[in-house]
Amino acid sequence: MRYWLITFLSFLSSPDVWAQKTINRLDLFVRDPFILPESATQTYYLYSSAYDKSVMPHGHNGVVVYTSKDLDTWTGPTPVFEIPENWWASPGHGAWAPEVHRYRGKYYLFATFTDPDKAVPQLVPGRTAKTVVRGTAILVGDSPAGPFKPLSNQAMTPPDWMSLDGTLFVEKGKPYLVFCHEWVQMGDGTMDVVRLRKGLSAPVGKPKTLFRASDADWVKQIDVKAYQSSGNITDGPWFYRTKTGKLLMLWSSFGKDGYAVGIAESKTGKIAGPWRQQPRLFEKNGGHAMLFYTFDGRLMLTLHQPNSGDIRARLFEVMDTGDTLTLMSPKL
Repeated sequence: MRYWLITFLSFLSSPDVWAQKTINRLDLFVRDPFILPESATQTYYLYSSAYDKSVMPHGHNGVVVYTSKDLDTWTGPTPVFEIPENWWASPGHGAWAPEVHRYRGKYYLFATFTDPDKAVPQLVPGRTAKTVVRGTAILVGDSPAGPFKPLSNQAMTPPDWMSLDGTLFVEKGKPYLVFCHEWVQMGDGTMDVVRLRKGLSAPVGKPKTLFRASDADWVKQIDVKAYQSSGNITDGPWFYRTKTGKLLMLWSSFGKDGYAVGIAESKTGKIAGPWRQQPRLFEKNGGHAMLFYTFDGRLMLTLHQPNSGDIRARLFEVMDTGDTLTLMSPKL
């Protein structure tokens, strides 16, 4: 507790942390955008990796937030979590795909962390790609503005797996962590689920696979020189229940036109599935999508596009047809 009090006080005392800027969304570099609407204050919170470590109290990697009243003009960045020394993940490696969920009166930050100096087994025979400790951690705070404190000194995903992009799903009051078992270790990436304790403090039992990347006929194998490897990718799960009760999962991989957003549908309407693949929702080199409702009641999707280079958060209104989702005109 003493460490976290000192860290929070250092947030308050650091002038660089509060040197915030007002920036248009189309000028804001962000990958894997996640937007949380907070109705009590009519404020949107956009969470991002800390790409500029100079805003962090100790110059470590972590998570920042931007705030907006209209989804166009954003103020920030404000640090909400900085990776500490002597944690299970490296403070020198980025915090990926942060998202924040309201659950049982608290706010929970899910993000992917890595220790590139610790190895995990390579599961593809003959493959030489380096496999390292990577997983989803869960942190808790009293406010969407943080600060957030880790629930444990370990990932919620299996310690010998390369895992990423964990998200929360609650079914009949029971919380689940849904995440991706990374293609670098698997070859054919998978989407997996594990039940969590009610306080989200630890997994219960072992993960189960929901589907593989290759189950979708639109997915194309990619070759990544940095990993000296090729494979099928699973990224960014996000859940939505349609107006007719169908349970859909948005997720991302690579198709013929680059990074894309697919839709999977649970045949039973339950997290256990089985899951079948629908046609892609977005296919123009953008992805890692999530959905939220605006304060005037519109269903909105955000994703990043393009997938490399000058990356920006795109917004689209979405139509719920009952059977699936369709994109309307983008919010430019």
